[in-house]
Amino acid sequence: MKNVELTKAKSLKGEITPPPDKSISHRAVMFASLAEGRSFIRNFLKAEDPISTMNSFKRLGIEITEVRSQTPPQPPLAKGGIQGGVSSELIITGKGLHGLKEPFDVIDCGNSGTTVRLLSGILSGNKFFSVLTGDDSLKQRPMARVINPLKEMGAEISARNGDKYLPMSIKGKKLRAINYNMPQASAQVKSCLILSGLYADGTTIITEPQKSRDHTERMLKSMGADIVVEGLTIKVNNGARLEAFDVTVPSDFSSAAFFIAAALMVPDSEVLIRNTCINPTRTGLLEIIKAMGASVELQDIRDVSGEPVADIYCKTARNLKAAKIGKELMPSLIDEFPILCVLATQADGVTEIRGAEELRVKESDRIKAMATELKKLGVELEEYPDGIAIKGKASLRGNVVESYHDHRIAMSLAIAALVAEGTTTINNASCVDISFPGFFEELKRITR
Repeated sequence: MKNVELTKAKSLKGEITPPPDKSISHRAVMFASLAEGRSFIRNFLKAEDPISTMNSFKRLGIEITEVRSQTPPQPPLAKGGIQGGVSSELIITGKGLHGLKEPFDVIDCGNSGTTVRLLSGILSGNKFFSVLTGDDSLKQRPMARVINPLKEMGAEISARNGDKYLPMSIKGKKLRAINYNMPQASAQVKSCLILSGLYADGTTIITEPQKSRDHTERMLKSMGADIVVEGLTIKVNNGARLEAFDVTVPSDFSSAAFFIAAALMVPDSEVLIRNTCINPTRTGLLEIIKAMGASVELQDIRDVSGEPVADIYCKTARNLKAAKIGKELMPSLIDEFPILCVLATQADGVTEIRGAEELRVKESDRIKAMATELKKLGVELEEYPDGIAIKGKASLRGNVVESYHDHRIAMSLAIAALVAEGTTTINNASCVDISFPGFFEELKRITR
């Protein structure tokens, strides 16, 4: 795992195209595998987590071919940036909801919580035996949140430490529909239950406390699934045939967020971020930025394969002010917590972020990680069980910091380094390849 050194930036100038959306890439592979016929996925994110999903479905008997085209991606994703280096086109021959085959070996989901949680919903309805595992980090992430409702549906599942952690064994069988009120908003849990609902007798009803990202509902409905969304409630009926599709994956807002924050904080900066998904269930950060007295400009808003997409123009914010962020906004900015903490260090006043207890069980304990590493950079803060309070405007000082092998922690600390005096060294920084291969090269390219 490489270490990376960064120094203070004078300005950021230029445009980038972030990598393809990780959440949509995962789902495109999964749903194409369950469709009947040949699907085309353009601009698939060729990074570690989505590759874990792709390899999992290969082990389940799905034919997936990567096309190495000599031509650039089709418009509207043909402008600028690095996408050609981290994206590819896939052709997937789906075998229908019941066409998967029993794997010969254990399915290794790597570091990907999306892979294991969504796949558990699919495998629970397929009548064969399978075992899911992952790396050391994934083996520490809670699985009871999907295991418990799946068991209510009649799934036969066993997991380590009293059905809490991976490895997980699943013996698929016929499922029954349930009416499930989710205790916390989670797109992974919701998507798991939507997928299991495709196999269950009757109508599966899922109600979430706050709206989480809705890529699953959008994509499955476009494929012919019988899904009805009424506010915070999703109703799923089985029996529908999923149709093969042709999808272009837009750029990932969560990857764009690092450059948005950097442009706001670094003096004399102007950055244009191309082709970014602005699904409203993902863009809570834009609301927070507005509350902090800054703004970004959404240009050329358009639709790409059922998702809203725009170019995002960002420039230096003159006077960032502190904000209070509560539980109601967290589902729409759950991945942006680490970079929001960095942004808060440059805002006048105390920024308070609460309702983020879910972040204790991500790739790392992101609340503790950001509190620990920002203190090393000279930030005054207070850590809470469900969040953090950060005092700005802080004068950051370079130091040696840890990534915790968490891609979002590493990238957030890299942005902090751009406004810190001296040199900042990020240990074990190659974990950024989980979602953003080439991140440091892109950052260097636009740094002046």
